[in-house]
Amino acid sequence: MTVKEKERPTSEFLAIVVVENKNELISVGEIKSALHERGFGILMAIAAVPICLPIPVPPGYTTVFSIPLFIFSTQMILGMRAPWLPVWLEGKHIKRATLEKFLTKANPWLKKIEERMQPRITYISVHTWERIIGFFSFVFALAIALPIPLINFSPGWGILVMSLGLLNKDGLTILIGMIIGIIGIGIAMIILVMLWMGMSLPSFY
Repeated sequence: MTVKEKERPTSEFLAIVVVENKNELISVGEIKSALHERGFGILMAIAAVPICLPIPVPPGYTTVFSIPLFIFSTQMILGMRAPWLPVWLEGKHIKRATLEKFLTKANPWLKKIEERMQPRITYISVHTWERIIGFFSFVFALAIALPIPLINFSPGWGILVMSLGLLNKDGLTILIGMIIGIIGIGIAMIILVMLWMGMSLPSFY
């Protein structure tokens, strides 16, 4: 990989990974191999992007995407230097057309975020940030895994923003992502308490 490729923004790099693969189905292992040393940041971003899109999804959709988030966040907490995936997950396939659809919708938002990022709070090492992000991402993934509509959106964005901050060594963006996710956790807890008390939720639920 050339220096220029390393410096590509995440939004552009994600698009290239999909465009360069001509197969109708792309395995998770192929995506991981194409990412080279981008590591946890970009894998977490890929897993979070589908959760962040405000589009109708089938039941259990967010629960499926929470699985890789749990796997990666646990590895980050443990301080692993590179992501590892079980064989069964690497063998899973995603339709290329589906990935293109997600990226088409997400790229304008990703680019807006990336334009505002720059190296900040760099006295905290990238490895230390990874462990901190891993802890928060694990907590946020708990809310994402719940099969309740609309509570997954904010935690998903929290993980995505933290991941982009990690890729750009922007500690301030990482902190903003934490705040976004924490707000989502608060909303999820309020909804769960309402359900536990037998209260009816708004009609869109």
